[in-house]
Amino acid sequence: MEFSLLYGRSDLTINLPPSIGIREIVKYPMPTVEDGDGPILQSFADPIGCKPLSELARGRKNACILICDITRPVPNGRLLPPLIDTLIKAGIDHEQILILVATGLHRPNEGEELRELIGSDEIFSSIRIENHFARDREAHVDFGVTSAGIPIGIDRRFVEADLRLVTGLVEPHFMAGYSGGRKVVAPGVAYQDTILSFHTAHVLEHPRAVNCVMDGNPLHEAQIEIIRRIGEIYAVNVAIDDKRLLGRITFGEIETSHLEAVRFMRRYAEVDVDRKFGTIITSAGGYPLDRTYYQTVKGMVSPLDILQEGGTIIIASECSEGMGSGEFVTAQEEFCRRGTDGFMKMLARRSVALIDEWQTEMLIKPLRHGSIQLYTTGLSEGDLARTGIEPVTDLREAIMESVHRQGDSEIAVIPEGPYVVPRYRSAG
Repeated sequence: MEFSLLYGRSDLTINLPPSIGIREIVKYPMPTVEDGDGPILQSFADPIGCKPLSELARGRKNACILICDITRPVPNGRLLPPLIDTLIKAGIDHEQILILVATGLHRPNEGEELRELIGSDEIFSSIRIENHFARDREAHVDFGVTSAGIPIGIDRRFVEADLRLVTGLVEPHFMAGYSGGRKVVAPGVAYQDTILSFHTAHVLEHPRAVNCVMDGNPLHEAQIEIIRRIGEIYAVNVAIDDKRLLGRITFGEIETSHLEAVRFMRRYAEVDVDRKFGTIITSAGGYPLDRTYYQTVKGMVSPLDILQEGGTIIIASECSEGMGSGEFVTAQEEFCRRGTDGFMKMLARRSVALIDEWQTEMLIKPLRHGSIQLYTTGLSEGDLARTGIEPVTDLREAIMESVHRQGDSEIAVIPEGPYVVPRYRSAG
């Protein structure tokens, strides 16, 4: 029996004996849109909750387009050319169009990496492209606070643009329910105090701050309140299949167009499974998501609903860039010193989170229910000691040992990692 996992820019293939039953959990088959600009231009002409893009752009002095950073496989090379061409034809000079990379608190994307992110040499060479810097206080407009007391600071370049546009990938998100839409604005181009207030333990430990849940999710509700405070934002949201082909494009008012894309994606990314498993094999989603251990945590959280109590999640992630930020490394070291209870008690005392410690908090969620093992070729011995989980060097051997330990020869395999969220649904 053979299966493959997304790993870096290629796949890992594992062979198991026929005595092992493999339940492969993948997205439901998704229809895809035809190649070319036609489907994208059609979404601009047939928007959700607003006028067509060509009419919205007419008479505007300038435009700011938010794009996700390098951690998201958004097909910018396909989206940006017809988007920018539509703006120029409507009368906005190309020099008055800014592409702003919504980095949140991630590092900036520069050089060849930025060219790769844009996906079009013509756009890369002709349109101004800049990164968001969340730690620069003066670069943000103060909108006061949300009803929950979260301070609102948003990148001035976006706020002051005459036409504000967002592009985003709609996929399950382990805190905000689904990514895309409002999330590209906050935390995408939010001030650090906004982001740090989003990620406190009292928000992330809320039972609704989980994958695929938006109703009653405090993070989602804060994001919606923020985009409404800013006013007039339009979004191009896309959904992709397991081969990263476009399945849906929605353009329109940011809130309503995003919800339509979420409704579409739910039908494919949320997969019903009729049993729980003692052994789950998954990935961190392959390149570009699995470049760091920080992003790898998402793949550990996604299959929680089908993990038997005391079971094992084995995750494969290249981690070609190592652990992630220095702040995340510090949080991991603190976790390794204090243990689960001590680390969570420390977080519970904070009214504002420290940068990137929330990812360690999310790592703790699956550890409360079972064990996690990591296969990677990108981390040093020192980094492996900071992961807080058990490293393995042979995936086949780790699977066979888990099967023996669990006393269950059927395993769950999730090749696409966090892009698929299995839901336990009893057969009865």
